[in-house]
Amino acid sequence: MHTIRTSIILGFAGACLVFSSCKKNLLKMNEDPNGANPATVNPNLVLPTVLTSTGMLIVNLGYQDMAGVMQHTQKDGWTGTHNEYDWAGSNSWTEYYDILRNNQLVYERGVALNSEMHQGVALVMKSLLFGMITDLWGDAPYTYALQGQKGGTENILPAFDPQQTIYTGILADLEKANTLLSKPKSAYNNPIDVVDVYYQGEPVKWRKMANSLALRYYMRLSEKLPDVARAGIEKIMASPAQYPLILSIDGSEDATMSFPGNSNADSWPANVVYDSDSSNYRRLKMCSTLVNTLQSLRDPRLGVWAAKVQCFLRVDDTKPAGTGNVYKPVDTVVGGESRKVRYISPDVLAARGLTVNDINQDENYVGLPPAIPGPAVYNLSPDASQASRNPHVSWLSDIYKQAKGPLLKARLISAAEVHFILAEASAVKGWAAGDAATHYNAGIQASLNVWGVGGYASAYLAQPAVKFNNTQQQIILQKWIASWTAAAEAWFDYKRTGYPVLRGGPNAKAPVVPVRLYYMLDERNLNKASATQAMEKLEVTSYSAYGANGIRNSPWSKPWVLQGTGKPW
Repeated sequence: MHTIRTSIILGFAGACLVFSSCKKNLLKMNEDPNGANPATVNPNLVLPTVLTSTGMLIVNLGYQDMAGVMQHTQKDGWTGTHNEYDWAGSNSWTEYYDILRNNQLVYERGVALNSEMHQGVALVMKSLLFGMITDLWGDAPYTYALQGQKGGTENILPAFDPQQTIYTGILADLEKANTLLSKPKSAYNNPIDVVDVYYQGEPVKWRKMANSLALRYYMRLSEKLPDVARAGIEKIMASPAQYPLILSIDGSEDATMSFPGNSNADSWPANVVYDSDSSNYRRLKMCSTLVNTLQSLRDPRLGVWAAKVQCFLRVDDTKPAGTGNVYKPVDTVVGGESRKVRYISPDVLAARGLTVNDINQDENYVGLPPAIPGPAVYNLSPDASQASRNPHVSWLSDIYKQAKGPLLKARLISAAEVHFILAEASAVKGWAAGDAATHYNAGIQASLNVWGVGGYASAYLAQPAVKFNNTQQQIILQKWIASWTAAAEAWFDYKRTGYPVLRGGPNAKAPVVPVRLYYMLDERNLNKASATQAMEKLEVTSYSAYGANGIRNSPWSKPWVLQGTGKPW
């Protein structure tokens, strides 16, 4: 936040130099009356911006393009970045560092005021944001980041720290946060209750978030540095009083942010309340990868997230008695407005070069296949204008039309994720992390609970395909499902494990799912030496040539945390 302007009108300054009183006036005029002085600002004035900006950033990432990458959703208009990984060679981390600068101010003011609550919360948010940055890009400015005001080349053009350094720093900060947040609420002299949109000022919940994030980042390192990951996770699990975690399956400890819904700026993204033509909502459709999986598991969450098709297809193979094959020559729609069945003549299909196997006749849910050509007219859509009004695929549930609602939350980390981490650590890695089956079942129960279908848990868990089988593939599949609207976390798990098994669609830029974002063009131009050094450290793969900026900045070139692991492909 800037409080002193860097330029003064030279002519006016020259006229005032001879008067000391004018000099004082100049200094006073040079202060921004609408800004906050970093030396004196109450950190509670800045903290809400950090929390809400982070919540919006994460939900936009996980509900939009990362949901396309992880095949939760697909778009049938403006498809490039969502369906096809067409990221044009540049992805910006500017918003992340903007939030981090404000967060650094919260921390510094916390130190000045001896407010351990502000310090602890700021360290948790710093860890989360830098974790996102390195998970998305790889090496990145860390040690010398956020220090541009100090001057010096090392601060203005910071080096990109290795991923290992960033993860190590994150885990150290989370350990420190755990200590800072370990007191009862009454012991903190600067409460944050009114401005804390995640936990309403409860230090124990922030402490649980800190330790749960530590589990997340130890698991990130589990393929690359298994001894470090094991020691960290077993340390946390051996001392539950010292390292409390988000474990409650009722969602009360989850790090989430609701939406006031008063304007487009503070509402669920792509809602129709503030989007008069509803186009942003309409373009998002359920992806067949997720729909087919949920249908095969009889998963009750499908009905919460997806709308049923408005008009389903059925081939008319009826024939009058005593005649040969007689088909209706054109499509026919029968039934009331509430439910229509569209009968398709095989002759009509043949005229389009299609057979009955080329259409999806499911009467409930139909997903859009990943990265197909012409998604707007998939499944014989009658929407000739291609206005994303296809009634033959599943739209998102009507709850996502709204600006706010009890299920519309930014989800930063949850009990479901923590239980799945511990199930994997125990069952797959063989570490002392508790009973794997218990954690697996609790992860599923927690997810079902937060989506309002917890009553189906017993029947769901009893199915042979869901019943715990001790495999990483099954755990990560359920974790992928539970990451709905938070798909970035599913992407990070996919890169580490290769699960769920995904392939790029026919129109995708590559046949496999990418593993990182491009370094942004401005960074490559303005901080060229550091960016070049970071790109040179990426591992070139057989898919790297699919990138828009050459093999050294390709989304299919592997950062350190994946190198030598053979994952995800």
